[in-house]
Amino acid sequence: MRFEDFNWMDIERYLEQDDRVILITGSTEQHAYLSLLTDILIPTRIALAVAERERVVIAPPLNFGVSELFVDFPGTISLSRATFEAVLSEITDGLLHHGFRRFFVLNGHGGNQMPTHLNDLQLEGLARVEWYDWWREGAVRAFEAEHGLQVNHANWGENFPFNRVADSPTNDKPAVMLPDIQGGRTPREVLGDGSFGGPYQADDSLMQALFERVVDEAAERLRAMPPV
Repeated sequence: MRFEDFNWMDIERYLEQDDRVILITGSTEQHAYLSLLTDILIPTRIALAVAERERVVIAPPLNFGVSELFVDFPGTISLSRATFEAVLSEITDGLLHHGFRRFFVLNGHGGNQMPTHLNDLQLEGLARVEWYDWWREGAVRAFEAEHGLQVNHANWGENFPFNRVADSPTNDKPAVMLPDIQGGRTPREVLGDGSFGGPYQADDSLMQALFERVVDEAAERLRAMPPV
């Protein structure tokens, strides 16, 4: 159900019976031993699973986000907040022009925030927008509480089989919090390998269970979006 699998006539036919679309936002940035596109790969896999259930189309992902914290790590590509919000707003306006009205934004990066323009579209009664930060929602919070684990940047909670590009350490890393980045030290100096701390990895069965919980929740949230 991805745009790349359709031509324009297919999308026109789709819009005759549904006005929902999944937008994927994330970033290209350091994730320690994981892929630079971790924040795109995770929401994309979630979106594909959700779309299979709900028969909803997925627009091409916005691969770049607000990642200024990590610009000293090679491979990170950051947009300014103004640029990110302008690009996402224009993407939404373009889709709105063709008849899409309900936008499920599946976000994979903490530096990204919902543009004011998208909220304005809702207030004006032109669209519905659901902004879903997959790692911050109820499914993940409940999972963390059950297993005594905390999802953090580049730790076990983002270490899925599909975004591994190297072996991760088997130990835990002491937590590194953003307030620690001070006194003239750069984020790279403070973070070292880039992880914010905690276990680097968890058993794959645990990761699969987490993934399924998130897909269940995201699909339910998408399904519950009322018409405009």
